[in-house]
Amino acid sequence: MKRKPPISVRRNLKNLGESLKKARLRRRLTMEIVADRAGISRETLSKIQAGDPGVSMGNYASVIFALGFGTEWMGLADLPNDKVGQLLENERLPQRARSKCTQKRDSVLH
Repeated sequence: MKRKPPISVRRNLKNLGESLKKARLRRRLTMEIVADRAGISRETLSKIQAGDPGVSMGNYASVIFALGFGTEWMGLADLPNDKVGQLLENERLPQRARSKCTQKRDSVLH
């Protein structure tokens, strides 16, 4: 059985859908035009504008791009934007660097 996404995800997808619809209307674009530019059906665009969590992220991304917002937002999980990931990565760094000579010697001994 498929589980529902958390309420905060559903709420934010609904807000995103509403924002995308408003952006489309501000640009005076029909659903047909945006759907065509995004390579999706009008029905899928309608689901996106309603915040349907069952629509693929690729389709959401295509609509965002079709409305002219670009792809910059896709870097949101990159290391410079991932403060938690940076902290975790720093914890995993070795306390001291070992020279190649020492590493080679240790690998021969083991």
